[in-house]
Amino acid sequence: MPAKKILMLVGDFVEDYEVMVPFQMLLMVGHQVDAVCPDKKAGEQVATAIHDFTVYQTYLEKQGHNFTLNATFSEIAPTSYDALVIPGGRAPEYLRLNPQVIEIVQHFAQADKPIASLCHGPQILAAAGVLDGKSCSCYPACSSEVTLSGGTFVEASEGFDNAHVDGNLVTAPAWPAHPAWIRAFLEVLGTKITL
Repeated sequence: MPAKKILMLVGDFVEDYEVMVPFQMLLMVGHQVDAVCPDKKAGEQVATAIHDFTVYQTYLEKQGHNFTLNATFSEIAPTSYDALVIPGGRAPEYLRLNPQVIEIVQHFAQADKPIASLCHGPQILAAAGVLDGKSCSCYPACSSEVTLSGGTFVEASEGFDNAHVDGNLVTAPAWPAHPAWIRAFLEVLGTKITL
C-alpha cells in the first residue's frame, strides 16, 4: 500500500503527547504528515500543553514542548489529503470557531476519508456536525458535545487506553490510548507493518 498523505490540525496548547507521538509514529511508518495551524506558516511553532491525571478531580496542565509546523494552513487543499488527524488539548475549543477548520473536517467526513481524533479533538467533529449517527470516544468532559451533536459517546476504559472505530472514524479518550488508537488508525489507513 503506498504512503498516505495525512493532514494534522493543531493549535496553541494542543496536548503535547497527542501531537508529538502520532506525528512521529505516522512519519516513522512512511506516511507524509502535514501539521498546520490557522494563521500560521510552515516553520512557525505552536505551544503545547501536558495534561496529567493526579489527585485532583480534573487533569493538571503544564506547558510542554513547542511543536514546529511543517505546512502552511492557508496553502493546503483538503482534497489532496487521504486522511485527517485531530489531536486534543485546549486547541480544539477555539479551532472549532474557525469556519475553514469546519469546512476541512466536513470535507473529510463527506468524502468518507479516515479521521483520527482523540481527547478533546471530537469537539471539532461535533462543531462540524459530522458525528450524527456515529459512535465516538473522547475525554469524558466532552461527552455531552458528542451526544448533543447526534453521536453516541463510547465510555473510556479505566486506564483510558481504549480506542473505538466506527467506519473510517477512529477515536480515543486520551493519550494513554496511543498504542490502540494509532494501531486502529493504521488499520483503517490500510498500512501493513510486518515483523
